[in-house]
This record gives sequence, structure tokens and C-alpha cells, in this order.
Amino acid sequence: MNISIMNRIRTLVVTIVLAAASLGAQAQCGIENKAFKAGEHLYYNLYFNWKFIWVKVGTASMTTQESTYNGKKAYKTSLITRGNNKLDKMFTMRDTLLSYCDMDLSPLYFRKGAREGKRYYVDELWYSYPKNNCHLKMHRIENSGEHKWKEAEYQDCIYDMMSIFLRARNFDASNFQKGQKIPLPISDAKHLSNSWLVYKGKEKFKVDDTKEKFRCLVFSFMEREDGKNHELIRFYVTDDINHIPVRLDMFLKFGSAKAFLKNYKGVRSPMTSKLE
Repeated sequence: MNISIMNRIRTLVVTIVLAAASLGAQAQCGIENKAFKAGEHLYYNLYFNWKFIWVKVGTASMTTQESTYNGKKAYKTSLITRGNNKLDKMFTMRDTLLSYCDMDLSPLYFRKGAREGKRYYVDELWYSYPKNNCHLKMHRIENSGEHKWKEAEYQDCIYDMMSIFLRARNFDASNFQKGQKIPLPISDAKHLSNSWLVYKGKEKFKVDDTKEKFRCLVFSFMEREDGKNHELIRFYVTDDINHIPVRLDMFLKFGSAKAFLKNYKGVRSPMTSKLE
């Protein structure tokens, strides 16, 4: 199976989810959290369209806990994706992502350990905020074992795919118009992506795995590459204060992938978007 496909599946649950965050001005990288609480767990099933058949290829789980970072209270969020035996025959997928944000959701640290087939690499980001700027210290361990370090500083806030997820769940979409674009400056240890969200409106969706039906907000995650705009992911988040992603559709060069919410617990507020 093509590595780019698995990259999309791996980042499926998170990238996305991602939101519709209205990104702040210089150094105002925090936001009031009303969407989740410590102890929340989200579980997903991942599927890939293989030769016109939808095949379950793995699972993903995301957990948020209260912890400390450099002696201060912080949210610790982890995302684990695992391919199943069917996928392992074609491609090994074992990823663990870890993020620390302070209590107003400003990012502090991010780590991603990813196994892609026989390849394994690690990305790390450390955040600081000197003189109202956002400073990133970046570290990548290549499959060869080579360590690469670099630093960058930006006037605007920069996020990783975990911290943007937490921030984006706290957006206020009540005034969004169809077609509205929301910038998403997301970095890893190699580069800053040119990506954004487009608000597509509202839809009702029934999760096939659980038969639960939700009223959802719909967004497209876009990226500009090789001079062209590409829709990478279309995702559905609950139209309530929790903003939990319940469905994600991915558009790939070699097929399609989907993620469906399987289970959730420890949700902060009532799921008022759930339909009977």
C-alpha cells in the first residue's frame, strides 16, 4: 500500500478535526476551553476503499488528561493509531502522538513517533513565546538515526496537529457563512504547511458503526501543493459545544478512506446534536 495513503489515514482523525479555529493575533495563542474536560476518550474505526470494497484497516483513540509541564498545570493529549492484521499484511502502521498545552490551550510540546512499513521516524516541537512571537524548536530523528535540528520564529501563532485539534473544538461557528475560509498554520519538524478550512454548512449524519445520528457542521481541509489547491479531508463535527468529529472522508489519489466515531466517554457537555 502506498505510504502517502497511510500518512493520510494516520493523520485522518486529527488533522481535521481541526477545525474551524479563528486563529488569534500575535502571541494570543490561547483560547477559553468550553469543549472538553480531562478524562475524555474518543474512539474511531478506520476504513480504506480497497478495490471497490470498504475494508476496516485499523483503529484510533484519543485521550485527554490533566497533567503538568515544567511544573505548571497542562492538558496532556495522546493519539494512538493502530493498523489491524489485514493492514499489516500490506503495510505496518503504529503511531503515537503526544501533546502538552497549557490550560488556555497554548501549545507547549508535541511529539510524533510514526512507523510506516519498515520506516520509523520521530518529530518533536518545543514552543516558547518571546516578545509576543511564537518560537519553535524542531527536532526530527530520521529512519537512519540521523538527528536534525532547526528553529523558527513567527509573529503569528503556530500549531501542530494535536494542539490545533484542541483549539479548533472551541471555535464559534454561529456566524460562519458557507464558503468561509479559516487559515490553519500547522507545523511539523520539517516544514510549515499552507493549509486552511472551508465551511460547507450543516448536515445530518448517521454513524454506520453505532447507528447514532447527529446534526453536524461540515468542513473541508484544504492544502496548496505544486501550485494547486487540493481537498484532502471532509469532516463532520457535532453541532454542539463539544464539537466532536463523528465522520471523516479522505480523498486520495489511489482511493478513499473514512473514519467513523465508534465510542466516546468523559464528554464535558450533553450531546445536544444527537438525534433520536
